[in-house]
Amino acid sequence: MEDDVSPVTALVAAAAGGEQRAWRELVGRYAPLLVSVIRQFRLTPSETEDVAQTVWLRLVEHLDSLQEPRAIPRWIITIARRESIRYLSSARRLRPNDPLDPEYQSVAADTGEPDEGLLRAEQHEVLLAGLAELPRRQRELLLLLLEDPQPSYVEISKSTGIPVGSIGPTRSRALERLRRSPPVRAYVAVSERTEPSGGDRHDATTLG
Repeated sequence: MEDDVSPVTALVAAAAGGEQRAWRELVGRYAPLLVSVIRQFRLTPSETEDVAQTVWLRLVEHLDSLQEPRAIPRWIITIARRESIRYLSSARRLRPNDPLDPEYQSVAADTGEPDEGLLRAEQHEVLLAGLAELPRRQRELLLLLLEDPQPSYVEISKSTGIPVGSIGPTRSRALERLRRSPPVRAYVAVSERTEPSGGDRHDATTLG
């Protein structure tokens, strides 16, 4: 059924065995997380694609050795950061940079405090890791609701196939499932242990 989450463990085993459908499913689930991590380094679209391809190749090479497939999100985050830093320290500085080229226009600077920016990035990564655990239609719906500006319900219905009247209830079920996902539960548990008593609890599943 559509609402049954495909076990990540089974997907990894199938992809390691050469099943292309399973590999495409893994890429579809974790691509948003990978791109989000790389974009923190303010790479151009073409550079982001280069780094992403490298990370996917590394994952293919290590599928057989992954002892805990649910650790894939943390593995992707670590390798994406490592490859982005490597890219910045090598390929990018070896060619001239035209400041008038649209690809090289700077991403708007974050006006928040550094710690605040890191916290938001961490929460976003947790959110995307949790989304990877959801069924396809629920995942697509929540990703569309995260877009800025947010598409209309009519546009969302056309994109996902979910009737307009079912978007609200589907969103509620998806958010509840997201809150129960291992990445989000682990993040909330750590936050509750480390925050001062009476402080605001961080919620990685807030979607407007």
